[in-house]
Amino acid sequence: MFRKLFNSELGRLNTEEFKASDKTPAVVVLDNVRSQHNVGSAFRTCDAFRLEKIYLCGICAVPPTADIHKSALGAEFSMDWEYCKDTLEVVKRLRDEGYVIVSVEQAEQSTSLSDFRAEPGRSYAFIFGNEVSGVRQDVVDASDICLEIPQYGTKHSLNVSVSIGIVLWGALNMNTIK
Repeated sequence: MFRKLFNSELGRLNTEEFKASDKTPAVVVLDNVRSQHNVGSAFRTCDAFRLEKIYLCGICAVPPTADIHKSALGAEFSMDWEYCKDTLEVVKRLRDEGYVIVSVEQAEQSTSLSDFRAEPGRSYAFIFGNEVSGVRQDVVDASDICLEIPQYGTKHSLNVSVSIGIVLWGALNMNTIK
């Protein structure tokens, strides 16, 4: 028989412990994600994988807002984040800091997530794009890797918040880079 665990039994870090803890050597960059619910979901997912930081670029809303909080459930307080008007500026800075730049996008010569193997000791910047137009082409052009989630149905894409969860699970959990 299974018994659901209470939150108090999960052994999670509090916000202060989280901020002081070692992080997974990865960041998420949101390129013009318009939905505040998707931004909040990104915060919550990045917290779950204990990422270093989340970058909100272009038209992304920034905390504090009620809609971000509704999806983030407080992760906007635990996660380090930064707003930057231009995604390409963030990409250039992260490259200079040694990050492997990974655009999550459907593109020619993309790498399937199922074939992706993160290298231990490397840091990764995963870029996720606008709900309609995806990652900007100039950002894709500046990437080291273009990563694609295999899909088999009739739709052309997944919701960006779903994509973030799938990619981080596949890239960071199954292919541990810690």
